[in-house]
Amino acid sequence: MTVPAAELIVLGHYDQPPGYATRRAAGAPSWLLMWTQAGEGLVEQGGAALRAGPGSLVVLASGEPHHYRVAPGARRWRFWWVHFQPRPSWTGWLAPHALAPGCHLVADVPEAVRDRIDAAFRRALHDARWLPPASYAPAPATTSQEGPQSPYDPKDPAPTLTDAPTAAGETAVREAMGGGTRPAEARGAVERVSAAPAPEGAPEESGGTAAGAPGGSGGTAAAGWAGETAAGEVAVVAGVGAARELVMGAVEEVLVVATASVRAGEEGGDGRVRRALALIAAEPGAPHTVGSLARAVALSPSRFAHLFAEETGRSPMRAVREARLRHAAMLLEATDLDVGRVAAASGFVSPFHFSRAFRREHGVPPRAYRARVRG
Repeated sequence: MTVPAAELIVLGHYDQPPGYATRRAAGAPSWLLMWTQAGEGLVEQGGAALRAGPGSLVVLASGEPHHYRVAPGARRWRFWWVHFQPRPSWTGWLAPHALAPGCHLVADVPEAVRDRIDAAFRRALHDARWLPPASYAPAPATTSQEGPQSPYDPKDPAPTLTDAPTAAGETAVREAMGGGTRPAEARGAVERVSAAPAPEGAPEESGGTAAGAPGGSGGTAAAGWAGETAAGEVAVVAGVGAARELVMGAVEEVLVVATASVRAGEEGGDGRVRRALALIAAEPGAPHTVGSLARAVALSPSRFAHLFAEETGRSPMRAVREARLRHAAMLLEATDLDVGRVAAASGFVSPFHFSRAFRREHGVPPRAYRARVRG
């Protein structure tokens, strides 16, 4: 094998009925991330046992024995999963969510970001087969009874293990996933498996593969990750090429969005004031007013101004001005924009007004500040 099993990225999408289970007595050589969309799973690792319902992100470190399955009493477990090696910064994002050594649960990810996380996984499954555009003219399309055929069809399904069912390939993936065992009726780690039928009375899901999704009957390669993805899709990424970086970028997006969204809900103070401060910091040059910030957090202007001052000790517009001056100082330090453009980019109505406010804050005018910090 030219690529160590631990360095493979293996990802997929399952919708499993009761009876599905995986147990790895020695753990896996790679990390495992699972994002639950529907139903519930029961996951055990490092002495911790957790239930993963919709909006739960579970991340298990390598080398620790683990066991996961459809939770008792649940009628299904629909989830995305990916085996990977984390980038160094990722462990810091996950550390506050550790339940036991190597076992992390990011619970109750807000509804507002779940669609984005789903889309990131769909994009990862599609990007697992990404190739740069060919530098030569493609061969002419041929015609058959089924219609035009070309050497590359953008509607081809994402690569799965049944697209290349070699013994070496199956062995590599089993090694990457730690050689877990499952009940015979629930296996599917290295095969393309069919979507399990929804239990009677459960919400209906679109059957088969949605048009436009990898393996579907419509759409294009560019749009292939925008729709639903059939349960059972599995893709493998080896090597260090562009496809690997694209998939790792999607996994990173999932981790950042999930952990940041949950952390924002756990910080102290009034959530509406935190939201207003975040809006100001994100776009200091925007035309913020007390009224616009109040509307963004569903408060009346008077109530918002009172609450903001109570929480922060300053008025909303004072906070806006401070953010604009910080932004302007960074532009002066890092760019060669003239003072007029720095003023406009930072939300000031005129260079004169900006220079006066900047000097009051920093003790020197903008040009002198730039000369000082650059030595």
